[in-house]
Amino acid sequence: MPSITELCRELRQKQTPAEGLLWNILRNRGLMGKKFLRQRPICVKSVMVKYEYYIPDFYCDEAKLVIEADGPVHLYKKEYDKNRDTVLKSLGLIVLRFTNEEIEKNMGIVLEKIKQSL
Repeated sequence: MPSITELCRELRQKQTPAEGLLWNILRNRGLMGKKFLRQRPICVKSVMVKYEYYIPDFYCDEAKLVIEADGPVHLYKKEYDKNRDTVLKSLGLIVLRFTNEEIEKNMGIVLEKIKQSL
């Protein structure tokens, strides 16, 4: 079983085209001077005193903002995504979800929504 660090590296290497487009804007403080990280694990201690990791596509610690780029696979994991968002929001994080299509075809609208959350 790969470590969480190895898994994050693998996810970064296998980014979708939509993730790549958004990352090109967010990286190097490219949006409003905020630092975003890509595929950074967030550790959560569960009630069973075990640790669970969530790996958002993009994360800005300063703004406590998680951004998810959802591809077709997310159509089959709606309940998981809903529960995950609930956990992340309980940590005081803001969660934004965009479809890959929204990112690819309406980047201006996507960036405006991100700016409003920053």
